[in-house]
Amino acid sequence: MTDDKAASRPPIHMIEAEADNLASLAASVEDRMPQVSELLLEEIARATMHSETDIPSDVVTMLAIVQFADAASGKSYSYQLVYPKDADIAAGRISILTPVGAGLIGLRAGQSILWPDRDGRERRLTIIKVSGVPKAA
Repeated sequence: MTDDKAASRPPIHMIEAEADNLASLAASVEDRMPQVSELLLEEIARATMHSETDIPSDVVTMLAIVQFADAASGKSYSYQLVYPKDADIAAGRISILTPVGAGLIGLRAGQSILWPDRDGRERRLTIIKVSGVPKAA
């Protein structure tokens, strides 16, 4: 028998400085958004950390544009992953402090994750393409 949670959560990668910022952000919303805060902190804790210059280019990082498929709806979406103050779903910018945003961070193109939505239902999200990641100067 396999561990379903382990099977549903593939290895992820994060930029160390970004992870520190995201951990602080998650902790700051723990009272208002306990589900997203907990999910994001769990992902940060299990991520392999990289410097900004060493992160693979196909990893979803903050400000990356990520195209992904949602198996539950059968649709694919393309959003830029942003901090809450910059979020505007109509303009294609999704907050890291949404269940989907927290589930996308750190994944690589081709990976899938089984992830809870706002209602607690598990959804399989599959990364199709990662682009638009700002390069370090």
